[in-house]
Amino acid sequence: MNNVPRIGVGVFVRNTSGEILLQKRTGAHGANTWSLPGGHLEFNESIENCAKREAMEEFNVEIKNVKVLGITEDIMLEENKHYVTIFVDSELASGSEPKIMEPDKTLEMTWVSNEELKSGKYLPMFMPLKNFLEGKKYPK
Repeated sequence: MNNVPRIGVGVFVRNTSGEILLQKRTGAHGANTWSLPGGHLEFNESIENCAKREAMEEFNVEIKNVKVLGITEDIMLEENKHYVTIFVDSELASGSEPKIMEPDKTLEMTWVSNEELKSGKYLPMFMPLKNFLEGKKYPK
């Protein structure tokens, strides 16, 4: 399966203040980079359901108002991986408070403003998120 592009879903989880949930990855490709919650789209799974499942699996939170923002094509030569990543926006459902559920995959988490996310404070950044923020996305 190494020579087959995979579909990833990256989830912008926003709290009531508009801050975005960010995680520092470990134990997988992109280790020690900052990224959004997310993961692989499974067979017969909708993009919305994937986003909801990943938010729950990784941070034990429910999300609502999921909508597609755009996609990136991410070719990771050093890791021999090729992804098409679908980015979605969502809101944290009331009563949900994130906690790290997969410590083997997430070193830390934090809430960041849009400005902080784009400022370069959270580097290195996972390639798909970096590409998205740099405007290397569809639609342009």
